[in-house]
Amino acid sequence: MGFKIKGNKIFAPLKNKELILTPEEKVRQEYICRLVNDYGFSLKQMAQEVQVNNSQRGQGKARADIVIWKSEKDKIEESSAAIVVECKAEHITIREEDYFQGYNYASWAGADFFVTTNLKETRIFKVLKGKIPKRLEEIVDIPKSEDLTNSKKIKELLEQTKTFTREEFSKVLFRCHSIIRNNDKLSPEAAFDEISKVLFIKIRYERDNTGAQIFSKSEFEKLKKAFGAVASKDSRSFYQQLFENTKEDFAKDDLFDATDSLKIKEASFEAIVEELQTYNLSRTADDVKGIAFEKFLGKTFRGELGQFFTPRTVVNFMVEVLDPGEGEIICDPCCGSGGFLIRAFEYVREKIENDIQRVKEQIKETLFDEVYDKGSDKYKQEIEEQVNRYFTMLNAELDTLNENSRLKYLSHNCVFGTDANPRMARTAKMNMIMHGDGHGGVHHHDGLLNVNGVFENRFDVILTNPPFGARVEKSLKITDADRFTDETKIQYYIERYGDEYLKALSQVNDNVGKSVLSLYHSGRLSALTEVLFIERCFKLLKPGGRLGIVLPEGVLNNTNLQSVRELFEGMAKILLITSIPQDVFMASGATVKPSLMFFKKFTNEEQQQYKDIVRNTKAEIEQKYATRKVELQTFIDNKENDRSEIRHKRNELKELEAQIEQEVKPLVKERFDYQIPIAQVEKAGITTTGAECDNELTDLRDEYALYRTENKLWESALHRYQYKVENNQLFKKLNDKGWVAL
Repeated sequence: MGFKIKGNKIFAPLKNKELILTPEEKVRQEYICRLVNDYGFSLKQMAQEVQVNNSQRGQGKARADIVIWKSEKDKIEESSAAIVVECKAEHITIREEDYFQGYNYASWAGADFFVTTNLKETRIFKVLKGKIPKRLEEIVDIPKSEDLTNSKKIKELLEQTKTFTREEFSKVLFRCHSIIRNNDKLSPEAAFDEISKVLFIKIRYERDNTGAQIFSKSEFEKLKKAFGAVASKDSRSFYQQLFENTKEDFAKDDLFDATDSLKIKEASFEAIVEELQTYNLSRTADDVKGIAFEKFLGKTFRGELGQFFTPRTVVNFMVEVLDPGEGEIICDPCCGSGGFLIRAFEYVREKIENDIQRVKEQIKETLFDEVYDKGSDKYKQEIEEQVNRYFTMLNAELDTLNENSRLKYLSHNCVFGTDANPRMARTAKMNMIMHGDGHGGVHHHDGLLNVNGVFENRFDVILTNPPFGARVEKSLKITDADRFTDETKIQYYIERYGDEYLKALSQVNDNVGKSVLSLYHSGRLSALTEVLFIERCFKLLKPGGRLGIVLPEGVLNNTNLQSVRELFEGMAKILLITSIPQDVFMASGATVKPSLMFFKKFTNEEQQQYKDIVRNTKAEIEQKYATRKVELQTFIDNKENDRSEIRHKRNELKELEAQIEQEVKPLVKERFDYQIPIAQVEKAGITTTGAECDNELTDLRDEYALYRTENKLWESALHRYQYKVENNQLFKKLNDKGWVAL
């Protein structure tokens, strides 16, 4: 059985009529085909869009997408259902609240099994009659048609509980890693590179086959045989050709060098294909393969490259404190494996999804009213088609293939990063692809120098964990090799960013031969990388932009860095200082006690206010010592005075200038005064071994959210609402109807 699409309609056999082709409807009809073809169910024992009675809700509007009964007879007699299925459009992430909503439907229908699917991800839960558990218990599969009346088989299936694919997929990746290390004698990092290549061969193949064919061992052997018949019997040439095709497919993402090749044996390649054949990576949900990939990364690179990984509990906390919103541009100039960028992307994506879900609920509440309940079948169909049209438009906002969608804009215009380590830059791109994110904004590049869209005064939010303790030597010069010379891309970036991009290029082009340190005011005070990156971040931020940065505590209390701190006090306000236990970073190989610091770059008004306070305060103190300064300068200027006395007076004048400076500083702090929250947590969700523990950061996050809202530390809801009104036609249309919720 297959589904039939004609124009903008899709045939629904369970209703025996054509329906509007929406993304949800397409998923529903595809899954109905799967239920018939793979599980042997008859259309006569199934129904779609079944109203489920719920006495607890007070109104009977809950509708299950697909309901399956044990038999046609049970369906006719309206007996308890056996299976309830909830469908989501393919590009919509299935979240935990969706499980519970659908689970409620299944429970009210008296079913034993509940299924939720967007085709990429299908999860199956057993239904506990009479109660809703705190956490749903996932099982392996639903019964086939012939087993629905077999109580023994049903009991077996209900007892086959399953820890979901993340853990399994992560274990498979580790097994693949071991295969390469044992067979090909590569280092952990080199073995990881080879696994990445195989993963992308698999992703490409399954994506090009629209998820219909898994890149399994048998499929590999079939392709190899076909290749050998037309080209060569050299099997190595075949799997190298697979990689060449993959490189070509991902060429615009700069994932691999032109000279890259697979560096593993055929036996290793086939063994890895066999290990991975359980998983269709075009169907596996992005967060499944993404989180598994991150876990694999963390353990693979622990030690030598451990500094590139910021623990997820810290990443989550920092992103949530700065609360990036839709339309805001986000950067990490030391992105490592991409943890901050991925979480920030997910955080904003969740906001967009929640926003769209709220609008859907408002539309349903408005249109599925009492008039609808009492209306004729024709009227109901008209209303349902109207709802479907709106839902189709709303779903299109989550489709990255839709050039004008909100999610496409987020993916391709709002996330940027650089890393100086080529393996890490490539890994960040791969990691972001695994999470379903746009990744074209990530580059292998010195984070202190401009590239692509990473340049001054461009970002609303920066989240970063810069390298600690290293130094940028004066001998490190900007060279011709640092110039960006690809004329095609330069023209593209000029069209994308305007004249600001030409100005950005001058940071390198006008300073060839000069020290990198000379680009930064702080470079005259300290050569520490963390110091330079603080200033770099302030330069990258727009006025009023927000920064979250992991720093060693020495930056806060080292007397040698007092002048550096004073420099930065004239650039930004401190939003929050959080001291966390040293344990948190030990699992990544770090030994320095860290602090999490949050800043807001001065707005133009704050910058002017600060300058005025400094100028006026300095003038006030200068006036206090004006007479003595004139006396000293007059004595020094008189050439007839004794030279040793002149030297003495010069020293005294110098000391007086220093005293004036010292009196100015505390007065400026007093006059440009604001509250700085400081917090210390004893447990931050991770131990020295990387195990989970209590996480006090979650409580701090909630407290700070309330504090910054009450004190209006930066614009949030109103700014983001205005962004959507100005930049999204659908949002404007729905807003005019009163269907938009902030």
